[in-house]
This record gives sequence, structure tokens and C-alpha cells, in this order.
Amino acid sequence: MSDATEKMIRNVLEEKVNPILSEHFGGAVLNEYTEDGIAYIGLTGDCASCMAAEVTMEEVVKPTIMAAIPAVKDVELDQRIDEDLLEMVRGILRKEKKLPGMDE
Repeated sequence: MSDATEKMIRNVLEEKVNPILSEHFGGAVLNEYTEDGIAYIGLTGDCASCMAAEVTMEEVVKPTIMAAIPAVKDVELDQRIDEDLLEMVRGILRKEKKLPGMDE
């Protein structure tokens, strides 16, 4: 059930949500779908840092997904930061790592 529902969510994002968000140089991705029916959606591009991200989620993303897929009980904005990215940034701040292209 979960894999099929995840695939349906991704299709809705690709076919219905992302064409709208691409007009604002952004998009949406499914980060997680839980057994209790909650879809955690991450915004990408300019939408990720937009001050209206919550409004976009509530007025565009959430209703579109929930109308198309009855198994989804809720849709939430996922603003978690990837742990690998955090570790890379920590290394840079500790001067243990450099970004590609950085001078010595």
C-alpha cells in the first residue's frame, strides 16, 4: 500500500503541483510518507526559501494531493535539513573540509 501511495503522490506532484510551482521557479518533492497517512513534502528551488511556503503548502500542494489520493490523511511541509549536508557544513566551519573549487 505504501509504495503504491508514494508513487501516486509523486505522480500528483509531477503532473499537477510542479507545473504550478515551476512558474515561480520552484517545485515539490515527497520526502516521506508514513504508515499513518502523512505525506511530508519538501519545496525546492525558489519555493524552498519563499516566505509564503506555508501558504503554498496549504493552498496548492495539500489540497491537490488530498483530493487526488484518499489514503493521504495529511500533508505537511518538510523543512528538515539532510544530515549529510549538515555534516559537510560543520566540517567546513571547523575548516576540516573545503567546498569544491575553494582556494587553499
